[in-house]
Amino acid sequence: MKDLNSAAFELVTVLRDAGHEVWQVGGCVRDRLLGHELKDIDIATDARPEKVAVLFEDVRLVGAGFGVCLVRLGTWTLEVATFRKDGRYIDHRHPENVEYGTLEEDARRRDFTINALYYDPVDDVVRDLTDGRADLEAKRIRTVGEPAKRFNEDALRLLRAVRFAAGLGFEIEPDTWSAMCQLASTIRHISPERQRDELTRMLTGPDPSRAFRLLDESGLLVELLPEVVALHGVEQGKRFHPEGDVFEHTMLCLENLENRSTVRAWAMLLHDIGKPRTFQRREGRITFYQHEHVGAEMAGEICRRFRFSSEETRRICDIVSRHMKFINTAGWKASTLRRFIAADTIEDDLAVHRADVLSSHGMLSAWEHITRAMQRHRDPESGRSGLPAPLVTGDDLLAVGYKPGPIFKTILDRVQEEQLDGNISNREEALEFVRSHFPPEARL
Repeated sequence: MKDLNSAAFELVTVLRDAGHEVWQVGGCVRDRLLGHELKDIDIATDARPEKVAVLFEDVRLVGAGFGVCLVRLGTWTLEVATFRKDGRYIDHRHPENVEYGTLEEDARRRDFTINALYYDPVDDVVRDLTDGRADLEAKRIRTVGEPAKRFNEDALRLLRAVRFAAGLGFEIEPDTWSAMCQLASTIRHISPERQRDELTRMLTGPDPSRAFRLLDESGLLVELLPEVVALHGVEQGKRFHPEGDVFEHTMLCLENLENRSTVRAWAMLLHDIGKPRTFQRREGRITFYQHEHVGAEMAGEICRRFRFSSEETRRICDIVSRHMKFINTAGWKASTLRRFIAADTIEDDLAVHRADVLSSHGMLSAWEHITRAMQRHRDPESGRSGLPAPLVTGDDLLAVGYKPGPIFKTILDRVQEEQLDGNISNREEALEFVRSHFPPEARL
């Protein structure tokens, strides 16, 4: 079975043998020079898509108008793009037209110098027309050509500059940064889905707090997430939050969050989003009553604005709404505890709570308590801390004389509570409990 490098080497060799100029290009070259693991390899060539389709068996034309096709070799799919030059950009995102061009013209249309590097794996040669290698060595993000022109062409590059700077630990070159600040408002021209995807890459990347500080300092954050900007200056009680205001706390949380999935990272970003609206100072004491529920509503609005799926939205909002429950877990009844740890977001709840605590007062007793409970009740087959099978069902209730209706849920929930608290343990005891507490004539 071919690995990624072998598949790319074969593709380059076939195109070269057919008389074409061909290079690996972009992020894969940058990452190769930085010694990073390659996740994909893109190819640039003077061969047009119809020629590529003749040379390889499994080819899909996915952007024929832009000279782009996908070539499958074994288990790998590689993107092959014909050298091109872009026409005038008309919507801060897409060129009006595209023409085939030379390697030099192809390099000049790219966003940043570190992404305009070309590599020939056959001869082991790097082609650098924009001083990208010097910027790599200097750990610098710089546009190809005039910064304002590059960002006006495609406003998504504003977010990509932040993502690369934070993800690679690079600085943004002063002229590039100045143009970003001046043109921050043009990010409005980018679709919510594209904005969301770039923000998610930042949140799940190596340094999300730096990414969001750069967004904030450049003026991009207020365009995208004014609710997060509103966290600045919102005081918190120093006893539990010695780290500072809600914005500083949130940035620390992003740093301390482990295994950052999309849902988990967004829930962490938004977990205290309701604090500015619930802030109160009474007799020298700061409170944020119900901020988790206000925050869950706000998180839902934000998720819908960025067009998250309904399932992702539900999970993010559930985590936000539940993040304050850890305060009282030690005093819970067994049934309350079992229901809490059976939630499908419990692993995310725990991760968010742990980061929340480590970014404030540092007391992990609730996290330890819930973690132990999950270990006690973890199913060996599924690995989940789910609820036990119910002792009675709706069919059982029908059999003893109850008519279907709202009372069914009340009865089944009450039986489950007694089961989880250890008061009943089998079907017979459950049915006796139902008969004694819910006579057949009972109705809601």
